[in-house]
Amino acid sequence: MSPHGPRMVGQSGASGLPEPDERLREGLRALKGLGPYLWPRNSVELRVRVVAAVALLITGKIANITIPLLYKRAIDTLGGHSAAAPGIIAVPLAIILAYGAARILSQAFNEWRNAVFAKVSQRAVRQIGLRTFRHIHALSLRFHLERRTGGLARAVERGIAGIEFLLSFLLFNVIPTVFEIVVVCGLLWRLYNWSFAAITLATIIVYVSFTFLITDWRIRFRREMNTRNSEANTKAVDSLLNYETVKYFANEHHEAERYDMALRAYERAAVRSETTLALLNIGQGVIISGGLIGVMLLAADGVAAGNMTVGDFVLVNAYLLQLYTPLNFLGVVYRNIKQSLTDLEQMMSLLEVAPEIEDRNNAPALDVKHGAVAFHHIDFRYDTRRPILRDVDFAIAPGETVAIVGASGAGKSTIARLMFRFYDVAAGAIEIDGQDLRDVTQDSLRRAIGVVPQDTVLFNDTIYYNIAYGRPGASRDEIEAAAHLARIHDFIAALPDGYDTVVGERGLKLSGGEKQRVAIARVILKAPKILIFDEATSALDTKTEREIQASLAEVAAHRTTLVIAHRLSTVVDADQILVLDGGQIVERGHHRELLARGGAYATMWTRQQEAAAREALVTID
Repeated sequence: MSPHGPRMVGQSGASGLPEPDERLREGLRALKGLGPYLWPRNSVELRVRVVAAVALLITGKIANITIPLLYKRAIDTLGGHSAAAPGIIAVPLAIILAYGAARILSQAFNEWRNAVFAKVSQRAVRQIGLRTFRHIHALSLRFHLERRTGGLARAVERGIAGIEFLLSFLLFNVIPTVFEIVVVCGLLWRLYNWSFAAITLATIIVYVSFTFLITDWRIRFRREMNTRNSEANTKAVDSLLNYETVKYFANEHHEAERYDMALRAYERAAVRSETTLALLNIGQGVIISGGLIGVMLLAADGVAAGNMTVGDFVLVNAYLLQLYTPLNFLGVVYRNIKQSLTDLEQMMSLLEVAPEIEDRNNAPALDVKHGAVAFHHIDFRYDTRRPILRDVDFAIAPGETVAIVGASGAGKSTIARLMFRFYDVAAGAIEIDGQDLRDVTQDSLRRAIGVVPQDTVLFNDTIYYNIAYGRPGASRDEIEAAAHLARIHDFIAALPDGYDTVVGERGLKLSGGEKQRVAIARVILKAPKILIFDEATSALDTKTEREIQASLAEVAAHRTTLVIAHRLSTVVDADQILVLDGGQIVERGHHRELLARGGAYATMWTRQQEAAAREALVTID
């Protein structure tokens, strides 16, 4: 692991983005990664669907190629007989019916192909999306602290959209069109002479080359549009997530200006993109018209010389128009394919980011029998240049409550993160019932520990869902019982929608105390053997703090509990208090013992008592 954290999505080179050719190569490599999803080894049904879709594709193209041939036969038949011989009309009628049937079959085979392949493509999209989602959750806390939520979400969203586009257009538009071009050129050479095939092929080559050249030039504007779009989206998400902070500082205008800066850059890139699109369309029209004129002159000359029929003249024109119809969208398809490959590569690169914390091979589940916790001479640092914890050594006996106190930045919350194994220690070991946390599965470890954090963030869902999150699948009676123990059931019952009340983004519709009670109910429902209270009441007023402290005491009864606190008044009943300063334990003991010692704890206690007294005087006044 680099000291600067994991590689970010798409990062490469001094600019942070790969060069265009490198992006395309990486995209093609990412495209190869779709193979196992399109030909899944564990599903015979999906493989049969792939084979059937290919067969339908080929059959549909053959039907499409026969349409101009039948059209030519009908014209030649009609042109070869006068209106005075009405009995002959049965022959062209049969050809016309065959012509109509070929058109119907061509479309029917294409639609049937899409229907057959839909389950394969959508299954691939779902499995890749799910794999990416699971992988992102498996990445380290360090990665999630450094990433931007909006940009990451857009990378995954565009990657999934890119997969859908590649599966639909690359497999069923580009490749079949190439197949049709080869067959048509061969037919023209066989039916007439090489000049018809040469002009057709040359026109297509010039058309494709011109389209690719202009599209490659235009793609910088599309890339700029995507960059600015992501930037605007990231700023919008960041601003909305920090809605309260924006309001506190009355910075709505500032946020709007930041958002508009990204939108203005997007606008400039979009205008350039649309302007150059007009140039592309005009050039394509000139090339197509030139090719049509060339083959039609050859065909007209053949008709005049008696070597070709009027039906042949129409056939050549029909084939060229039939080929150029899908080619009209080549610029858009080519650009989108390149962009989709880039988006796919960005999403696939997420899957290449190795989790910082991984379970060892065949790691067993944590077996918590008593709940004893021990920190053995722990050293830890987020950055190699800045140590956070040094030689931290303590033990919590089963059912005991140990409090860790100290100034902000002393490393208190880091201890909680290490217990959840969000990071691995640099030296020493953390054990639960004698089992090193690095030797057991992360899932079992985190199921054994419950936490009530200082800043409880709730899902934008109902109160019922947020409490049930402690143990998904719990019954309603169990959820309500947990709410009773957390002393929040009566409050919920008094709400118009009761447990179905939606709490809003990050739980903003609830007060701090209400959110904390929901968090306590969630932990009660989880029923862990070990509890962590990470400054769970430091952001609350005194009255609410006392009420919630009583709830926490009930929850902690007979459980091994680690309390991380800033207010010393909340930990006076702890079995042991550890004083952390500069990442080291400088004092330990009971409340009275530490006060009698007159050290760092006594100094903090005196300071906080004086502050509380001043606050009380201000309140009385």
